[in-house]
Amino acid sequence: MTADHRINERIRVEQVRLVDPDGQQLGIQPTREALELARSMDLDLVEVAPTANPPVCRIMDYGKFKFDEAQKAKESRRKSQGGGIKEMKYRPKIGPGDFATKTRLVAKFLEEGHKVKITIMFRGREVFHPELGKKILDRVAEEIGDAAKVEAEPRLDGRNMIMVLAPDKRAKQPKVKAEPGPAGNGAVPAKNGAPAAPTLEATVAVTEDVAAAVTEEATVAVNDAAAVATTMTEGV
Repeated sequence: MTADHRINERIRVEQVRLVDPDGQQLGIQPTREALELARSMDLDLVEVAPTANPPVCRIMDYGKFKFDEAQKAKESRRKSQGGGIKEMKYRPKIGPGDFATKTRLVAKFLEEGHKVKITIMFRGREVFHPELGKKILDRVAEEIGDAAKVEAEPRLDGRNMIMVLAPDKRAKQPKVKAEPGPAGNGAVPAKNGAPAAPTLEATVAVTEDVAAAVTEEATVAVNDAAAVATTMTEGV
């Protein structure tokens, strides 16, 4: 589906294949009547399949539809930003509370798909005791557990010691069972036991299939009529 849809008076064709807000097929109707029906429901007439013949239009709240699409795009962008690298800094003498807080953030970054660079910052003569930094890094890796793997082993980098953790794709993820939609039509279960309305994508797919079937039946009928006419002519 395109990002911009023709709606209401912008739909210039004479007739459309109409779908109601619940995803029910209402058949081919004059565009003017379809628009009047949408207005009577205080909704919009939206062209969802402009390439179909006739175009498929659905009655819906276009403002809500655009908002939902924007939220989906925002979520998609957020997920696509995963895979970057974050950094978390510790001190060799870090307190238990700070250690727990920072390590929770490390786990959160890993869960979001980021790699995490763990940096131990030495001050003064602390740099002569790298084992203190190594001990902190080992504690972090132990706390994170199977959710991550060590991509870069601890090493000194100037006055710092660094280690890089990466999400472990082999880590077991909890399985969430999805509630099946009725008849496998991609429907989203409704609340209060009400029948679920098919998704917009499912509606478009079904209506285009219907339009194709109608066109095919019409073509067969025309061919049959032509064959009968030819037979009668030959008989005369």
